[in-house]
Amino acid sequence: MPVKQRKGNVEASTQTHLKIAEVKDNTLVLKDGSVRAILEVSSVNFELLSEQEQNSIIFSYQDFLNSLDFPIQICIRSKRLDIEGYLTRMTEIANNQADPRIKQQTFDYIDFVASFVEYSDIMEKDFYIVIPHEPTRAKVNFFQRFMAQLNPGDNALDYRIRQQEFSVLRKTLNQRVSAVTNALTSAGLYVKRVNTHELIQLFYELYNPITSQGQKVENLLKLNITDAPKLPGQKNA
Repeated sequence: MPVKQRKGNVEASTQTHLKIAEVKDNTLVLKDGSVRAILEVSSVNFELLSEQEQNSIIFSYQDFLNSLDFPIQICIRSKRLDIEGYLTRMTEIANNQADPRIKQQTFDYIDFVASFVEYSDIMEKDFYIVIPHEPTRAKVNFFQRFMAQLNPGDNALDYRIRQQEFSVLRKTLNQRVSAVTNALTSAGLYVKRVNTHELIQLFYELYNPITSQGQKVENLLKLNITDAPKLPGQKNA
């Protein structure tokens, strides 16, 4: 007979293989001690710009790339358009309407928009830049790397080392964030650093693409969380 795996074991195994150790101070902390900041960047409809405006953006972006003395990662995320918040606000407006005809028209509009988005499968794109910073540590040999792959879990010693290194790494990381933000802003783009709560929401949706459509993350601002919140599903140490 096939042996059934217990749900708790599966969750523990999945969490063990995630590279993210914790999320705090608008920063991702990985298990190897390195840190990441994520910037959300606006898009530009390049085809609608004049030739002069296009050249200006190209040259600004070229200057930005040439000025970098550290690696970055550019990510594009495509996802189905989420209008739940908009429909909720429209429903509140409809319920507050005194005129029954306007109220009914508003509800008809809500039904139309919900059906249109559902059957049209409208997608939206988000643009991110990931900025890394690595700790300076002694190089490990092949055997140590091999054993780390066999035992990817976290431990108390790694946690203490990360806490000691974090403040120094964060300072340099913030300097890199400022440099990238200023360069992209000068190119006419809007840049926003993804904060702690948004990082948790983002990775919850990335790791749970189907579940997150029907089960939203709770309003974290109303929860009594620590400065180092865990990813959804992560057990406390």
